[in-house]
Amino acid sequence: MERSTRQRTAIRTVIDAAARPLTPQEILAGVRETVSEIGIATIYRNLKLLLDDGTIQTVSLPGENARYEMSHAAHHHHHHFHCVPCDRVFDVEGCPGSMENLAPAGFVIDRHELTLYGVCADCSAERAKAAPVPKRRARAPKTH
Repeated sequence: MERSTRQRTAIRTVIDAAARPLTPQEILAGVRETVSEIGIATIYRNLKLLLDDGTIQTVSLPGENARYEMSHAAHHHHHHFHCVPCDRVFDVEGCPGSMENLAPAGFVIDRHELTLYGVCADCSAERAKAAPVPKRRARAPKTH
């Protein structure tokens, strides 16, 4: 078993506190708040060790680089929401249920993954703030 280091502890803390899957770059940014001298190579090296010992788990989305979440979060069945504008991924609790009726006749589903794509609450709020306010048209004077 690998010894615990300040860097590894900081990485675990950042991933656990986020409560959502993080990219290595997001982990680096979070860890640098407490361990300013850490580099991306150290992040990747420690992610491998944390994967190997089962502390964290990989979250893979189609066409995306791996993200990481704590294994305790991954032990319960959940899905993910990918915000397209900010590229963050969030856990989605719950499941639409059985997918058996989606498989071709005679096929058996062992597991499934569901990813929702759209705009997160933060990005929606930013869009609402940035939206131009419609101008009022001047009213024509009343004629009698």
